[in-house]
This record gives sequence, C-alpha cells and structure tokens, in this order.
Amino acid sequence: MADFLVLGTGLAGLFFALRAARHGTVRLISKTVRAESNTAYAQGGIAAVWAPDDSAEAHVNDTLVAGAGLCRREAVEQTVRDASERIRELIELGVQFSQDDGEYSLHREGGHSARRILHTDDLTGAELVRALLAAVAAEPNIELIEDHIAVDLITVNTLARRRGRPPAEPDRVLGAYLLNVNTGHVAVEAARVVALCTGGAGKVYLYTSNPDIASGDGIAMAWRAGARIANMEFVQFHPTVLFHPHAKSFLISEALRGEGGILRLANGEAFMKRYDPRAELAPRDIVARAIDAELKRRGDDCVYLDMTHLDRDTLAARFPNIYKRCAELGIDIATAPIPVVPAAHYFCGGVQTDLEGESSVQNLFAVGECACTGLHGANRLASNSLLEAVVFADHASRLAAARLAETPAPTDIPEWDHGRAVDSDEQVVITQTWDEIRRFMWNYVGIVRTTKRLLRARARVQLVKDEIQDYYWDFRLTAPLVELRNLADVAELVVESALRRKESRGLHYTLDYPALDPRGLRDTVLVRRS
Repeated sequence: MADFLVLGTGLAGLFFALRAARHGTVRLISKTVRAESNTAYAQGGIAAVWAPDDSAEAHVNDTLVAGAGLCRREAVEQTVRDASERIRELIELGVQFSQDDGEYSLHREGGHSARRILHTDDLTGAELVRALLAAVAAEPNIELIEDHIAVDLITVNTLARRRGRPPAEPDRVLGAYLLNVNTGHVAVEAARVVALCTGGAGKVYLYTSNPDIASGDGIAMAWRAGARIANMEFVQFHPTVLFHPHAKSFLISEALRGEGGILRLANGEAFMKRYDPRAELAPRDIVARAIDAELKRRGDDCVYLDMTHLDRDTLAARFPNIYKRCAELGIDIATAPIPVVPAAHYFCGGVQTDLEGESSVQNLFAVGECACTGLHGANRLASNSLLEAVVFADHASRLAAARLAETPAPTDIPEWDHGRAVDSDEQVVITQTWDEIRRFMWNYVGIVRTTKRLLRARARVQLVKDEIQDYYWDFRLTAPLVELRNLADVAELVVESALRRKESRGLHYTLDYPALDPRGLRDTVLVRRS
C-alpha cells in the first residue's frame, strides 16, 4: 500500500506525484506506457501573465468572457494568481520553453487579449512530459507502474453496498482495483488518498484530437463511486484538426490562427468575419460552430487554414512539428492552405471539485481534464488547461498531504471477484459497440444539438449500457472492455447534462433553445442515486 495512489501520467498526475512525494509514498499508474497521455499531444502551450504589458485582470477577464457566465471567479483568480510561480517551478524541473533573443516567446490564441502563451515550439506537451518524467524517475518516493488500468474505485460506501450495509456520510475513498493489462489479473491497490488525473474522454466521439487512451476512465469511475459530476454538456470541439485520411487525430494548433492564419472555404473566401468581429481569434466554440455551419451549408468535407502570408523559414521555425507532418502528407503549408475540420477536443465538465481539487468523496481528488473546478465554465479559454493542471495539482497535493495524519490505513478490502467469468472469444462485440457509441454521439450530441437528437442518443446509450452490463460480468476483464464500460457511462452523462440545459451557452448549442436564459447561470450537477 502507498500513501498516495495517482491514476494518470499526464501533467496533472506527474506534478501531483512530485508534490505528494515530499510527504509520503506514491504509486503512479499509467494505463499504457508512461509517456502516453493527452498532455503529450498538447501543441499550443500554457497561459500565464508574463509580459510587462499584460495583467492578471486581463487574463481573468478573458477567462470569464470565454466561460460565458459559468466560470467560478474564485477558481479563475486562484489559477491566474498562481500561474507565474507554477511556471517558474516547471522551468526549475527542466522544462525548456521557446525563447527569442533571450526572452521567452509568447504566442497569442483565440479569446486572449494579449500574448501570454509560453510554449516549446509546437510540442509543448511533449516537453512537459519529458521533463517531469525525468524528475519522477529521480524521486525515490514514487513508484511508476505501467500497463495497468483502474477498473473501479473502492470507497467506504461501495464496500457497504457490497456487504448490504447502510451508507456512511461522508463517504471516503480507500483505493482502487487495478487490471494488469498484460496478465489479466485484477489487484487491490489500497491508499489513504487517491488522485484521479486520468484526462478527458474524446474517444466517446467518432472524430477527436485525443489519443486512444482518452476514454473518460476517471470520470466514469468517480460517477459509479458516487462522486458529483458537473457540466458534462460542455464538450469543446477544436476547430482545426488536419483533414487527411492518413492523419489520425493530428491537431493544427490554435497558435497558427494567433499568427495571422485565415480560415477559407474551398473557393478561397474568408468567412469568419461573418460570424464574429474577432474572426479567427474568436473563442473556439464560435469558430467550431462557424466551420460546422459552412460545411453543412455547402456540403464540403473541410475548410482550409491559410498560412501562406508567412515565409517558409518562419513557418518551419515556429511550427516545426506541424510543418514537418504536413510535408510528410504532401501539404506544403508555405504555398498551400491546410485542410481542417472540427473534432472533439476537451471536456470542460467532469468530477466536481472544490478549490483544493477534492471531490464530494473524501480524500478523492480530481485534477486536470477529468475535473470540473469551475475554471473553464461553459467554454475553456485556450491554453488554460495545462495551467489548471499544475495549479490544482499544487493545491490538491497540499490538502492531500494534510489528510495523511488523520486517515487510517485502509484494511479488510476484499479481492476482486471474477465470479464465473470466462475469457471472451468475441472481441468484435467490443469494437462494434465502441463504434456505435462514437457514431451516435457524433451525430446526435455534437457541435449543434436538438432535443430530438438527444432523446435518440439517450435511448441508444441505455440499450448499449444494458448490453455492456450483460457482457461485462460474463467475461474476464480486458482493457478494451473496461474502457467501453467507461465510455458508455460518459456518453450517458453528456446526454443527460445536455438535456437538462434548455438554453445555448458556451459549448452547448441547441437549435431548440438558441438563446441564453438567465436561469442557466448555474452548473449542471449530476448525483448518482444508488
């Protein structure tokens, strides 16, 4: 048993683990290899007030405007206030941000009123992961375990239900069941504190910028354990993912639009000013809906991002990863526009937490994309997500450390019960069901919604969940089966949240309720009734 069990090796998990290791032992769990996470694919950067002509007030205001009235001001102010100190600590850990003439290079992205995005070319996430993994490897109090996926959280009340006892209030986490994906063995991993740093759930949609691991595991497990889940209707679709048959999930960073990129139709027409005076620098929800509207109006497959105003050397220097990948696919971005489409990118909702990152289940913390801290509101401001991860990892680790002295070591946790489950010889059932979920979520619960589509999605997800429930307990667990169950739970949470919000706000846009409603200035909070 470790003092802290940390699920996920993205920025949130790595930073939390390093902080927690100052106070106790840490088991850090990666569902695949340690470097694979949503963070690793982040291109743009991390937002902070860094330039002398910028201000904390401006960053706070930009975040509140993007959040469409639903940001929690305290969370926004805390995040902006802590930003510079956390970034200096990242630099001390070895993160190398890009510089121009000895000064840190600052990008500007949609919704920001100033240049405040620190970055490492267009591979910021990979650099963060590199540096923090090196720091983790040098920390004797951290044990990093690869190829294990959490199946379910263990809490006082999940055990009470299993034993037919009345629930306790408040509930408290005791650990998790972990599946070794190589051997199929499910083990008990007890801990005084559990930190969910499991990232988002982009794979619930057919088209996404996320890697295959983004299956909403932490959100789904927290929901099944009884934690409150908030604002799952707010799914951010990134406006510009590369449209190419051989370019799976390849993101075209918002920083390109920050450097003057123009979105054009196939006939060369620039169209964004028809939708917003900020044009390409409007927040992501507006840009994504504009592209979606043009594609549906014209029947085109994609739009084009034109960067030909910049010379080849500048493009290759500022965006080396994007320049190289496009060239490999036969696209010379110095002379030709980049074909792009929107795709599911980021969940603004998740496990509801307080300002210290703690969920409604005692000692269960959620940090990063799987959490709903109140920072993003109805729409995330670009490059605030990496910032949120380090700020809330810092706050969560402080409270988690304080809890060690008052939390007894968990005991008497039963082993995982396989029952009469057998090995499955029909993995096609899993892939078929996964594909079905992703398709009806894309078609019915996408960028633009209607009540009729949402009700269709609700009916479909319930049938799928019933099928998964039967299959789940008949066959021995595999990683794809665990992820499928989690995806179905996440899909249901998104649909139910979207049906409850009878207005259009931020990332949730419905043709049946196209206007803002003052009564919508509240979070959509779901509570599981056991």
